Amino acid sequence: MRRATAVAVLAAASMLFGSRVSGHDKDNVLGTVNFPVSCTPEAQQRFNKAAALLYNFHWSRLEAALGEVLDADPNCAMVYWAKAVASFDNPLGSRPAPRLEKQGWAAVEKARQMMPSTQRERDYIEAVAAFFTDHDKVSYEVRSANYETAMERLHARYPDDSEAAVLFAFWLQVTADRNDQTYSNQLRSAAILEKVFAAQPHHPGAAHFLIHAYDFPAIAQRGVDAAKRYSAIAPAAPHALHMPSHIFSRTGHWKDSIETNARSRSVSKLEVEVYHALDYLMYAELQLGRDAEAQKLLNYIAAVPRPKQQVRQVAYASAAMPARFALERGDWAAAARLELYPVRADFAWANFPEAEAVNAFARGIGAARSGSPNAARMEQERLSKLREAMVAQKKAYWADQLDVQVAAISAWIARAESRNDEALERLRAAADHEDRTEKHIMMPGWILPVREMLGELLIDLGQPAAALAAFVQSQKTDPNRLRNLYGAARAAELAGDRAKARHYYARLLEQCDGAATDRAEIQRAKLYLAAR
Repeated sequence: MRRATAVAVLAAASMLFGSRVSGHDKDNVLGTVNFPVSCTPEAQQRFNKAAALLYNFHWSRLEAALGEVLDADPNCAMVYWAKAVASFDNPLGSRPAPRLEKQGWAAVEKARQMMPSTQRERDYIEAVAAFFTDHDKVSYEVRSANYETAMERLHARYPDDSEAAVLFAFWLQVTADRNDQTYSNQLRSAAILEKVFAAQPHHPGAAHFLIHAYDFPAIAQRGVDAAKRYSAIAPAAPHALHMPSHIFSRTGHWKDSIETNARSRSVSKLEVEVYHALDYLMYAELQLGRDAEAQKLLNYIAAVPRPKQQVRQVAYASAAMPARFALERGDWAAAARLELYPVRADFAWANFPEAEAVNAFARGIGAARSGSPNAARMEQERLSKLREAMVAQKKAYWADQLDVQVAAISAWIARAESRNDEALERLRAAADHEDRTEKHIMMPGWILPVREMLGELLIDLGQPAAALAAFVQSQKTDPNRLRNLYGAARAAELAGDRAKARHYYARLLEQCDGAATDRAEIQRAKLYLAAR
């Protein structure tokens, strides 16, 4: 971590936590949690710390922290409740693996055997049992709904229990339809969390889960306060340092996203955390035209020892980062020949078809846009096989995203073959499809927004006014993207709207101020503004 950044983080944390934060203990600042349990006073203190780790998704330290609780009180049954909840991992990202469900059920059984003395604790244990009971027989969806019902009852039974409120609110997000653009569950969750956050402004779970609740373009602005505060609440947690970038990416605050992900990277020990933060970091660097910095990130993942963990975060980032680097710079030939990054010789890519699809999509778009439609068709065939794998793995969301990818490639194939009306029809349909969906939390943003590509196709076909309208619409969901700002400026220029052209070119240069790059977009903006 750079010294200036470290000092800034410590200063912010010191303002929040006063005398409890000093130079020697800043690495233990995880936020403030008061989670009452019927254990010894020493165990209670240690359990509060473990709960903070749980809320921060700081998995690498959680097991040891729970062990410390048991050292202080071997009869503290809620330790096993916490182990069960930790077995969810991050259910917003993906359902827990079978081994984690087995582990969670074992923890529930142990907690039940220990028979905590309070009804409240027994209710917590039975609530989480609703998810893990018959995990090998009952579908994930049914068990998720059962857990939501159990947590809602727990919250109603103990309305003054902030921990029940936070945990119930979080699960409302897990069971939500991510493509429901009324955001009903997310807003219900946020309403509960906002009350807790107002009463307990240092609660890491409230801050963390508010960011997730608002991680959608239409409501992202509501999450800016939590995003700005969370990293100072828990500066010792890598995930807490990364999480603000979910909001910053949605609102187009690229410098803020770079800063918070750089901090997360500097304190991360787990490869999962590092790779996820690096993808967000790459995305933000490219929006500022900082291609040299983005290249350094690619060099880094090529040089470091291969990750051991067979997890989606590593797979997705490994496929997405090279794809972003080629596509965002319009290097279609490079995109067409992208190799699937060998994260490890024995890495099971077959387990992550959603990640491999990113590589196939980039290669397909690159091939079609560089005049090789037959090569693009080969990537479509590859995507069809990956779709079959997604369906077999019950990854409906990702299969739906793949359909958008295939349609976008089809449009550019049609354009490469001069079937222009068909190209427009296909790309408009793909853009409408994508607009009806929301990005997964794995993504800082789409690999390339389809409506943005529609604007580029319309420019290519000599329809600048329609292109400008497409770029403006795309900016509503993906603000401050470099390619979008340039596209809008170029469309306005070609349409003869000098005021709008100057507006968008000026915004582009302001955003990329100081970028050491030879990007044609930036050079054209400078020439246009200098001449007028």
